Amino acid sequence: MQGVYLTIVLAPLIAAIVAGLAGRVVGRQGAHAITIGAVGLSFVLSAYTLWQMLVGRLGVYDGTVYQWFVTDGFQLQIGFLIDRLSALMMTVVTFVSLMVHVYTVGYMHDDAGYQRFFSYISLFTFAMLMLVMSNNFLQLFFGWEGVGLMSYLLIGFWYERPTANFAALKAFIVNRVGDFGFLLGIAAIAYFAHSLDYTAVFRAAPQIAMHTLAPWEPNWSAMTFICISLFVGAMGKSAQVPLHVWLPDSMEGPTPISALIHAATMVTAGIFMVARMSPLFEWSRTALALVIFVGATTALFTGLLGVVNNDIKRVIAYSTLSQLGYMAVALGASAYGVAIFHLMTHAFFKALLFLAAGSVILAMHHEQDMRRMGGLRRYMPITYWTSLVGALALIGFPGFSGFYSKDALIEAVHEAWRAQQVPFAGYAYFCVLVGAFVTALYTFRLIFMTFHGTERMDQHTREHLHESPWVIWVPLVLLAVPSLVIGALTITPVLFGGYFGPSILVMPQHDVLARLGEEFRGPLQFILDALKSPTVYLALAGVATAWLFYLKRPELPEMFRRRLPLLYDLLDHKYYFDWFNEHVIAAGTRAIGRGFWQLGDRFVIDGVFVNGSARTVDWLGAVVRHLQSGYLYHYAFAMIIGLSALLAYLLLHS
Repeated sequence: MQGVYLTIVLAPLIAAIVAGLAGRVVGRQGAHAITIGAVGLSFVLSAYTLWQMLVGRLGVYDGTVYQWFVTDGFQLQIGFLIDRLSALMMTVVTFVSLMVHVYTVGYMHDDAGYQRFFSYISLFTFAMLMLVMSNNFLQLFFGWEGVGLMSYLLIGFWYERPTANFAALKAFIVNRVGDFGFLLGIAAIAYFAHSLDYTAVFRAAPQIAMHTLAPWEPNWSAMTFICISLFVGAMGKSAQVPLHVWLPDSMEGPTPISALIHAATMVTAGIFMVARMSPLFEWSRTALALVIFVGATTALFTGLLGVVNNDIKRVIAYSTLSQLGYMAVALGASAYGVAIFHLMTHAFFKALLFLAAGSVILAMHHEQDMRRMGGLRRYMPITYWTSLVGALALIGFPGFSGFYSKDALIEAVHEAWRAQQVPFAGYAYFCVLVGAFVTALYTFRLIFMTFHGTERMDQHTREHLHESPWVIWVPLVLLAVPSLVIGALTITPVLFGGYFGPSILVMPQHDVLARLGEEFRGPLQFILDALKSPTVYLALAGVATAWLFYLKRPELPEMFRRRLPLLYDLLDHKYYFDWFNEHVIAAGTRAIGRGFWQLGDRFVIDGVFVNGSARTVDWLGAVVRHLQSGYLYHYAFAMIIGLSALLAYLLLHS
């Protein structure tokens, strides 16, 4: 099977090279045909691999493609670990990427960088596949940095715009902060395990957990240090508070890349990495506590930002932040399978919502402010109904895919709280419950402001409104199908059928899924059981509140804004994270740099060592120059004086 796996990962790379370097030869049609064909091939082979694993015809593959180098017995290689976790991720990544590729044909049709864009998104897919298929930390880091690089290039794709350049730099710099922690974690793993191979590291986990990092007091567990360092990397990639600030600004890139980043590639990398490293995280209660606390904070507080934002893409971006927080909460509760299950369902309906937003933006002549929309339902019926499917899946409406994954996630956190399994589980349960209401509120605020109510666009835009071409709405329909049914079809095997097996190792006393599985009686019974919990009713309350505020009584939001100005300003300024980063961290860094420049460079190096030594030599030369008169009797006199001094010294010391 190694040839199949090589084809899966190399096909997008080869297509990216051809589209990027031979663009003039193959032309625009050739560029999109080659990249779509390559990603389509990767999807078919990934789906085949997943199916073969589901039916039991294919086992875990852990093999080396080639040896990179060996130094002092330390081996570094390129290899694949293909188990059910990676097979699921490969299928999701390639399917969403394929839909984005097809959609791009219509969305970027008139863009001058058409071929460059196809090359970039195909290369993005290659980097993500390298990440999820790796069997060692070296290759994981290669894919990790690869998706970071491609996100920089794609967020700043329209580099003529200063805002796009700023957003790309912001994403790049914030992720470097997270990657510093990630590298520390990998270095510590290499130090304690003497290997970067997953299998060897996981096997050494009990021994690593026995080590401490002296002379720190209190002594830290080496495993806690490793897991927290790895999670700092995940906080950057998967945009967890406080390293979340880059993700909303990534909306400066074209809509197709927003869908790819938010649904199946970069932001899911951190969640996948923590799930893959579950055999390590299970040895550190402190690290799990940090994960669940940060995830819960992200889930609730970033979701609130979507309630006050008016940019259609940014509202969906804040939704991504919130849902990533949900996934992190599941990871912190040791419900790794639930986190990956929600990652899978979220990939479909989040890609759907982003691409539907792009369809709206095209129809509105690139207008993104929802306050200038309204009533689009009758002009764009396919976009509307597919958006509605994505919205219902996002809020966890019973029967839709998001319902199964989100409700299972909330129940897993509740179970962890009841079992007192990890600190902050109660806080996390509160955040995800309130988050269910907030999610429904901002989601249907978007639906009502965009597709219902009074038409608020100008007359010229209204006259030219129409449904998007088929190359745009076909991917919407294809994504709407799994957004509707994939949860019901896969909850039994993926969550409660032992799907992940040895892919995600959980200590028996922490196995939340095993306890939940004892009560599972199928998808229909799951819905009936969920009606006994508050989650569904909180979501319905959020929908009702959105209807009241944005359709029935549209004057209410402004009234609340006037009565609660401090709260509104706090949310409108995004909790002042950007202000703090710009005026404290960035300004402080610049001040430190100026201090080193003025004191260290100008005064010490230039003033003392360089210019100071030059002035000393110049002064000494000026003094010595007076001794060189050119008269012979001066030199004879000096010699007599010197000889007299020498004789006096010898007589006195003889």
